[in-house]
This record gives sequence, structure tokens and C-alpha cells, in this order.
Amino acid sequence: MNTFKLDRREFLTLTGIAGSGLLLGCNDKATSGKQLFGQSSEPQKLNVFVSIRPDNTVDIINHRSEMGQGAKTGTIQMIADELDVDWEKINVIQGLGDKAYGSQNTDGSTSVRQFYSKLREVGASARTMLEQAAAEYWQVDKTKVQAKNHKVTNLTNGNTLNYGDLAELAAKQPVPDVASLTYKTPEQFKYITKPVPIVDLHDMTTGNTTFGIDFEMPGLLIASIERCPVLYGKVKSFDATAAKAVPGVVDVINMPDTVKPVVFNAGSGVAVIATNTWAANQGRKALKIEWDLGENKDFDTEVAFADMASKAQNPATRSAEKGDLAAGFAKATKTLEANYKVPFLAHAPMEPPAASAVVTDTSCEVWAATQNPQAVMSTVAGLVGLKPEQIKVHVTLLGGGFGRKSKADFAAEAVYLAKKTGKPIKVVWTREDDLRVGYFHAGAAAYIKAGVDDNANITAWQQRSVMPSIKTTFSHNTEDMLDVELTLGFNDIPFKLESLQSESSGYVNPVRIGWMRSVSNIPHAFALHSFVDELAHAQGIPTRQYLRQLYAEDRLVSPPNDYGFKNYKNYDESLERHPVNIARFKGVLDKLEALVDFDEKLPEGQAWGLAIHRSFVSYVGVASKVQVKNGKLTVLEMQSVIDCGVAVNPDRVTSQIEGAMIFGLSLALMGKIEVKEGAVVQSNFHDYPVLRMSQCPKLNVEIISSEHYPGGVGEPGVPPVAPSLANAIFAASGQRYRELPLNQYLQV
Repeated sequence: MNTFKLDRREFLTLTGIAGSGLLLGCNDKATSGKQLFGQSSEPQKLNVFVSIRPDNTVDIINHRSEMGQGAKTGTIQMIADELDVDWEKINVIQGLGDKAYGSQNTDGSTSVRQFYSKLREVGASARTMLEQAAAEYWQVDKTKVQAKNHKVTNLTNGNTLNYGDLAELAAKQPVPDVASLTYKTPEQFKYITKPVPIVDLHDMTTGNTTFGIDFEMPGLLIASIERCPVLYGKVKSFDATAAKAVPGVVDVINMPDTVKPVVFNAGSGVAVIATNTWAANQGRKALKIEWDLGENKDFDTEVAFADMASKAQNPATRSAEKGDLAAGFAKATKTLEANYKVPFLAHAPMEPPAASAVVTDTSCEVWAATQNPQAVMSTVAGLVGLKPEQIKVHVTLLGGGFGRKSKADFAAEAVYLAKKTGKPIKVVWTREDDLRVGYFHAGAAAYIKAGVDDNANITAWQQRSVMPSIKTTFSHNTEDMLDVELTLGFNDIPFKLESLQSESSGYVNPVRIGWMRSVSNIPHAFALHSFVDELAHAQGIPTRQYLRQLYAEDRLVSPPNDYGFKNYKNYDESLERHPVNIARFKGVLDKLEALVDFDEKLPEGQAWGLAIHRSFVSYVGVASKVQVKNGKLTVLEMQSVIDCGVAVNPDRVTSQIEGAMIFGLSLALMGKIEVKEGAVVQSNFHDYPVLRMSQCPKLNVEIISSEHYPGGVGEPGVPPVAPSLANAIFAASGQRYRELPLNQYLQV
């Protein structure tokens, strides 16, 4: 085989190609991404994600937000594999907010599962255009060339051209029809299913990256905002004299009143603007503000939980139904019922929200630790009165997100202040701000009742879920739960049931409700899998054995057809591509049983508990080993198994599940947000703790090898944690705890 030596100038001369700006292969969406490459020298754009430079390096856009989960690497792996590039020759570029990329909302565990096919298509399309270019140059049929490892080979004579040489000609090629594209088989993958290290690991670990809170630019001023502690309260009056006397403080500004519904808008408060963060915070402390706390000043979560628990005892809106419930209970020889509660929770990412903004009469530029730059664009557009194309949103790295940073309120604050002052402004939330006036995961109450016959078969299943809906953030007075919330671990029960009835009720409450990592799966999984353990114990059957009985034969469950839940959302996936597959539940159980000796003779006070849950179309089982001794709970070990279909980056999958176990442990052991007199009580990690290293058990994660379409991995590891823990505590101590967090019963 000969390698065809050709420098760039010779290549252009031979092919008659000259000039630049070749955007062939791009549709009309491509022009909106052109600005992304302004710092580059003549990159040739094959589509909105892929450009190839003359020096043979390849620029690939990451359009998702990186908050430690590995999306910035996983998305590149999918494109790079089909493009068949040399990983060492890739430049990863963070995309601006731009609808040309499709959804950039990096939540819902969507980065891989919803872009697996699309990004492989992007890579395959660009590879095909390189092959088309080579075929044209060599004047051979397209079947006589092959792109592989950053070059294209002429199969008739062995000559090769690298991607950099072909870039301009490739960019002139017509975009291939999607139906004509060919894709690699799993055996041909170079990067997909491989533990590729995250692309900016070195920079992260050496402090050479920029998080939202790190952003700097000449003349940037810092804003610290004292916000009204009660939702929809407002500033009655304030005295800024002392604040303005703090050295470094340059301005004090009254923020706009919070309007209904709250959505993602900037809210009531007073902003202190200074030349540095210290001065801004000191000036804020010196403010004297009189608040009008408004209609929500008496809200109390203790009262709210009593109301929700009461509602859970009464008939509510029916969302799913199967068989004759009354007849089912009549057949039963035993009836069990139980109530469960999960408190309001906070995201508590390590980096609180932060965003910077510059606003002129004709432009608005934002740098934000956001999970959703497109939400930032739509939120601030009304504030500045500009067209979307006049708004540029840069996504920085995020120091954790968990759904908090999908909400654009902190970016809206920065834009409001930048417009008001005419100066570059960075808004930095404190930890106290984040815990007191953020968005919260809804507290929930649940009720489940089941009838069981002499063979331990369930003859009737009745369940109710009561919680404030996320919808209250967008429509403040609603009392309904959304179908999507009822999808999450509630109306997709994987058991073979003769009769079922599901009911739900929302609850109007005056705090901002927002989605948090695994969303309604947290309370639903806690109730469902705790109750299954209770049923198993009542029958004298090991839980894992009883689970097999409930799963019954391998089959695909269809919530619309099997339970009459017509609006089943399935995490925005089709049931054809991602069915509820009983065999995969069993596969996870098989693997857990292979990892854990559940029959092991353990010291007194020690035991295992388990739970298996499907969420975000992945299947995760968690087995927890605990010790309960003298009123102290110690979590000794946790084993987790995930079937997420194709694991694009198994190292990141493992890390995500490890992180989910720690996140889930924090919530189950200690997570609780309380509201009294309309204001959140907790304020920092001393009273809203997250897991300490000394509390962290031995962790292990096993990934089931699979060729199913990828499922989510960021969130599915959380839901099984709390019930596996509660079940283990019951097995170890005989105490059944049906309300979280567990530190209200045991020292942790």
C-alpha cells in the first residue's frame, strides 16, 4: 500500500479547489454555528457538529452541558466513532445555545439515549462526504474507497488521503441521504462502549477550566442579591445607606417583584453591586429591608404533610385502572396497606448558581453554568427586547447541577442587572441562597393497599400519590399532577396484577417546585419497593424470590394497554424502541444475586435489602448491607447493577451510578427541607448535609452487557437507594421506616 503524499497547496492546485467558506454538507442551520469557529483558521464545515481543519485536526461540537456526568465525552465518542477519526486529533468545542443542535436541555438523562442515533448519523454523514470527495478526486466509484482512522483509502491501488487534505472537497459534497448511510457494527466500534477518559479531565484536576463562578472579563462587577424569603413576597422599603458605605460597593438596585407564575423569572429582592464578591456580600449584609411577605407568609411544611397524608386516604383522580378492584379485594385472604412520605428536597450542587451578562442596545451575551442555554435565551429575550439571534449564551462547566441549573432564573438576574446598569455583571448565589430560595423537589405522600390470596398472588392493587406538581411553577394554582409525573415509577408497575387502580392528587403550595435528579421516581420508588418488601415479609418469602413471582413470565408491559394509562410518556421514548421489558428486570435481579450472598449468615444487627427500579428507560438494582446497633445506622456496602442498553462509556456509567448511590444515600439518610412561616429553615450543609466520606460505604457497580438502545444513566441509580436501605434496616432490626429521612429515627 502506498501513502499518497500531498501537501495542502498541491492538493488544491491539483483539484482546482480554491477559496474558503465552504459550508457544503450544511443545511440552513449551519450558518448559525458559523460564529463558533471564528477563532479557527479555515475549518471546513461538513455539518453543524463537524469541521475539519487543513492541519488534519477535527473540531467536534459538544452541544450538551458538562456538569461532571461525562456528556462532553460521550457525545464526542458517538460522532468520532462513525467519523472514524484519530482521538488525538480531535478538538472538542463547547457549543453556544443554538436550536440548530436540537434540544440542549441537559437533564432527564437524555444526552446519550436521545442522541445516540442522531450523533452517529452526524458522524456517518461526514465520513460519507469524505469518501465521496475521495472518490471524486480519484475518479473511482464510491464503493472503491474507504474512510478509516483519519484517512481515506483508494481500495483499487492502496493510495490514501488524510481528512485534512480532503476537507474542502468534502465540504462541497451533497449531504448524503440518511437512508443511504452505513453504520458500524458493535464489533467495529473504536470509541463507543470503551472507557474513554473525559476530555477535560486534566484541565479539571489542574484548575485550568472555567466554571460559571470563575468567569472573568475586564470591568466585570459582582452582584449579590438579598431575595425575599417567601415566594411572591416583595420589598416594601429598604435603606441602602450602610451598604453603599462598604468599600467596593458601586450600586444598589431594587429587583422587580416576583410575578405569577414564577417560572424562571428574576424575583423580588435587592441587589448590591460591587467590584468584588466580598464587598458585594458585605454590602448585602448591611442592607436594611422591610418585606411585604404576602399571602404565603404562613405556609408550613408540617401542616402541608398532614394535609397531603390526609388526601392520600381519600379517593382522588383516577389515572390508571385494570380489572375489577372490588372483586380483587373480595378474593383476597389477606390485605395489607401502608403510607409513605418523602420530604421536600434540595439539589444542593457543590457550585451554587452563577451567571454573567453583558447587554447593549443590539446584543445580549451571557456566560452561565446552565444545563439549558436555550431556556436562558427564551427567558432573557423578553427582558432585553431582542431577537433570539441577538442573544448569545456561552455554557461554562457546571459544578454539579442535578436539575437545578436547568432553570434560568439566575441568568435572568444577571441580564436584568446588566441591562439596568449598562455594565458587565456577574450574579453569584451563595450556598444559603441556593438552599433557601431555590427550586425544590416536591414533598410527597403515598398510600398503597394490596389484597393477597393463599398462594401469595396479588389479587388487587390500589395506590395513591399526592404531591405538589412541577406544573405549579408554570401555572401557580393547579391541583393536578402531570401525566409525566405519574409516568415516573407509578403507572408503569412491572408486576403481573389482576386488578389495579391508581389515583393521584396535586397539592397547591407556595415554594418553587422543580425537577431534581430522578424526579418523581424518588417518592414512587420508595413507596413501591418498600411495600413489595412488606408484602414479601408478610408471606414469609424472601423479597428476591417474591419479586420473581410478581414479575411472572418474560413479556413487554404496556401501561396504555395493560393499565389504561393512555398518556404514558415513557421518558419521551417510544415503547417500540424502549419497551418495559420484564426480562431485563430479571436480568438485573440475576446479576444482583450473583454479586451478593443474600443467604450469608451475618452478625446480629446486619442485613441486606434490595430494590430494582426502571427509570429513564434503564433498569437498576441496588442491594444495601447495613448494620443497626445501639440506635446507630451504618451502611456497610452497596452493590448496584445497571442494564442501560449499550453503555457508550462504561467508565462514565460506573461513575454515574456511584454518584447516584451517594446522592441517594444523602437524601435517604439526611435530606429534608422544611418551611416555616413561609421561609425555608435550612441554610447550608450543616443543616442540609450531604454524605461525608466517613459515611460512605464500599460501593460496587456492575454493567450488564447489552445491545438494546441506550437508556439514561445520570438519574436511574437514585430511586432504588432509599427503599433498598429501608428494607435492609427492617431485615436487620425489625423496624420499618416509612418516612424519610432516616436520621429522624437512627443516628447516621
